[in-house]
Order: sequence, then structure tokens, then C-alpha cells
Amino acid sequence: MISVPLRALARAAPAAALLALTACSNGSPEAASPSGLSSSASPGRQQETAAPTTPPGSDRNTSMDIRVTLDGRPVDATLNNSPAARDLVTLLLLTLDLDDFHGTERIGCPPRKLNTSGAPEPTAAKAGDLAYYAPWGNLALFHRGGPSASADLLVLGQIHAGPDQLAGAGRITLEAAA
Repeated sequence: MISVPLRALARAAPAAALLALTACSNGSPEAASPSGLSSSASPGRQQETAAPTTPPGSDRNTSMDIRVTLDGRPVDATLNNSPAARDLVTLLLLTLDLDDFHGTERIGCPPRKLNTSGAPEPTAAKAGDLAYYAPWGNLALFHRGGPSASADLLVLGQIHAGPDQLAGAGRITLEAAA
């Protein structure tokens, strides 16, 4: 657990510089990425968002507990303390419909792209990882091992559920832990 409560982090984010970022892109070919979205994006949709600030004394190896439900069933989950994971926290409460991508992951689009500055070293995604594919702006929930490490795919945390539950998930809800 980090020493700064998630609510304090969410309140601190609006003080940072605002960025206008687009939602998931639907113009990219699926074969070009290990994690992408080819439909249900809103072209031209933009939302102003605040860049997150780094809490004093935090590092990427510290985890943040969040509450996650897959199709209405609660599962244990943690986020790492990377800039993109902290930015995801500013979007909570977040519910996304999930679609299959290549039989390896379930993907969905948050309402805007996440801040990826200062991203940690890339790691290959594994079953249970919640990741963010930066070029297309989608979240990916891996139910099988993913592609080799790529700077474009940022692992945000881990969802502790069985591969069958992860593979069949049609909707995910993420919220701040109390």
C-alpha cells in the first residue's frame, strides 16, 4: 500500500497541467498490435484531463489496492504505482465493456488516453495482468501469456482471478478501495 490515500491522489491530480487526449483509436489495423481495439471507439471524442502528480516517497514497486468486479463478481486486484496506473486511478469509478482480442486478452477503452511519461521498463504480459496499450489507448486484461515485452504495452497491475473467468469477462468495473 502507498502512504498517500487514493482519494488524496485523485484530489491532487486536477492541480496538474491539463491534457486533451483522444479516446481509443479505431483506425489502426488489429494485426499491428498485441493489444488494440478496432470498434466501439468514438472518433474525435476528446476530454480534458489532469496529469497525475507523484506522491512523496512513492515508487513503481509499491502497489495500490483497487476493487474490481468482472461481470458483477468481485475479484482481488492491485495496481502498481507507475504514472499510467496512477492516472487510471483518476478515472475511477470506471466500467468498461470488454471484447476478445486474439484469444489472449479482453480489451476495452477508457474515456481518454493515460499518461505514459516515466513508464517503467517493459515486461511481457502474463495471465492476470491489467495492461495499457499506449498507441491505441486501450486497457487489456490478459487471460493468457501475452506478447514479448514492448515499450508500448504497460503493465498496470494484476487481477487475481482464474483464466476462465478472465477469458469470459464481458464487463469490468474498477473502483478505488475504501
